[in-house]
Amino acid sequence: MNAHCHLELSHLKGAIPEDTGLVEFLQKVVQHRNTFSPEEKAEALRQAVDASLRNGIVAVGDIANTTDTLAIRENGQLHIHSFIESIGFQEQQAVPAFERSLQIFEQFAQQKTTSDHLYQQSIVPHAPYSVSTALFALISRHEASSVMSVHNEESPAENEYFRYKTGVMKNLYAALHIDEHDFTPSGKTSLQTWWPYCSETRPIMLVHNTFMEPEDIAWLNSSGREIYLCLCPNANWYIERSFPPVYELLNSGIPVCIGTDSLASNHQLDIFSELKTLKKHFPKISWETLLHCATLQGARALGMAQQIGSFEKGKRPGFCLINTAMTEARSLVL
Repeated sequence: MNAHCHLELSHLKGAIPEDTGLVEFLQKVVQHRNTFSPEEKAEALRQAVDASLRNGIVAVGDIANTTDTLAIRENGQLHIHSFIESIGFQEQQAVPAFERSLQIFEQFAQQKTTSDHLYQQSIVPHAPYSVSTALFALISRHEASSVMSVHNEESPAENEYFRYKTGVMKNLYAALHIDEHDFTPSGKTSLQTWWPYCSETRPIMLVHNTFMEPEDIAWLNSSGREIYLCLCPNANWYIERSFPPVYELLNSGIPVCIGTDSLASNHQLDIFSELKTLKKHFPKISWETLLHCATLQGARALGMAQQIGSFEKGKRPGFCLINTAMTEARSLVL
């Protein structure tokens, strides 16, 4: 299960250098993402899906800011939950920003789940630093039981900004001509600032968590909410040259799943490569734990555990054959 991916950014493979830091990386995504032709984007998407299938992936939690991936879902090769991102940092942008996302959502919602593949969608916030309080409220009220995905604490700049309204995050707002004067710092971490804005009925997948702090883990454990932590270690290294506090997250008792992020921030869409990276840098983690994160935990996070993710009567999970050298994975869908 690739619980977090941006298939629509596949055309940016190799376009953005490594080790830029999140703020510069985001600026380069904005700069480059619309400099390719529709044909180039479509071909990159096709290649990304083909590579995902070869690498044993059967389901994707896919971030969508456009309708570019509608055709991919129509092809029926992957189970896909499309997370339609809504972005708007300024309070007065909330209604038009949400309406744009709703228009995209409705196009995805017209595609119906088939007997062979699941198609799901939900409107979600991009990240705390790009979504206003008012927009959080609109998103939270939409389909109040659907899975919410949020990019969380991907950079130390995020927590610095929410605590003190200082740091390089201000450079991003300046570059994008975003007026941040109405924002008041909370003195708390990003997570603890935006968490109360979200509906208690929606399961939440927190993605990246590269700079999650111990107090945040305690905060989550006391919330009583359905929460999943998604790790994308190769992308974290690509962008920030950092890894999340993996041992602490796995020991938190909160379910952990695995994603790849995008080809703008990764050299491949390969969940097994993510597992190998985790095993290399966190060798105390057992392969059993890693494979559990990459299969059933991912299916649960995407709301697909009734159909895929484990070998149980009535399910059609597909399976991966991992060779004895544990260097590659190949898939076969049942």
